Amino acid sequence: MSILVDKRTRLLVQGITGREGSYHAKRCREYGTNLVAGVTPGRGGQEVDQNVPVYDTVDQAVAETGANASLIFVPPAFAADAILESIDAGIGLVAAITEGIPVNDSVKVVRYLRDKETVVIGPNCPGVITPGANCKMGIMPGHIHTPGRIGVVSRSGTLTYEAVGQLTELGIGQSTCVGIGGDPVSGTSFVDVLRMFNDDPETDAVVMIGEIGGTREQEAAEYISSDFTKPIASLIVGRSAPPGRRMGHAGAIITGKAATAAEKIRALEVAGAAIIPSPADIGSTMKKLVAG
Repeated sequence: MSILVDKRTRLLVQGITGREGSYHAKRCREYGTNLVAGVTPGRGGQEVDQNVPVYDTVDQAVAETGANASLIFVPPAFAADAILESIDAGIGLVAAITEGIPVNDSVKVVRYLRDKETVVIGPNCPGVITPGANCKMGIMPGHIHTPGRIGVVSRSGTLTYEAVGQLTELGIGQSTCVGIGGDPVSGTSFVDVLRMFNDDPETDAVVMIGEIGGTREQEAAEYISSDFTKPIASLIVGRSAPPGRRMGHAGAIITGKAATAAEKIRALEVAGAAIIPSPADIGSTMKKLVAG
């Protein structure tokens, strides 16, 4: 079953005629994703990758192709409008890869989502992949994934790949891997994804990778302690980060005691999560956890 993306996903790419958009659209298609359309204003009527039609608007693309998911490679100044366009067109899932979207723009998007059914992953994220369905909606390297029953959710794209690489090397496959993004304001939280994994009969356990900044990990800990019913292992990175200095992601900055790695680890430990001591131990920790 998996979560978010599967064989029913009909993908369109906003910004498909740009360098990044065209490259990753092709990689998604090669992996097995059903890429049905692209959207670039002013380029309607063209085709890319031999036979993928390009439309001027998302509305047109949805009407002509039945697209139900959108992958966004639009420059930061215009990315929020691209997300809103997909929401208004009735797209069910949006993954915004774009980095550098102004925080105020992201706030507007999140507010607009409150009474909508669209799920927005990101911004500044690697996307979503379900190996068992050969469905990749993002920029992650598809070849490192293998079908299985472990869910992965992370604020860090690179550490998502590291986690998957270790799991695959140990023969532990993945149900779905979700990169929620490292910006301070994002469309989907750890709790949102954990709820999906909790309800998914084909996910047996979860790897969760957090980092300094914000309180999303503490919110996840509260959910884990009250409602999450599956084994979960968590890695929190940034233990040695100095206060007030941004570390990689826009949201990875210690602005108070709650934002520190130590506080996040403590909350998750109390909630019953297995704590992964370092990035090198992701696979081995999960192997021990699922072995009982």
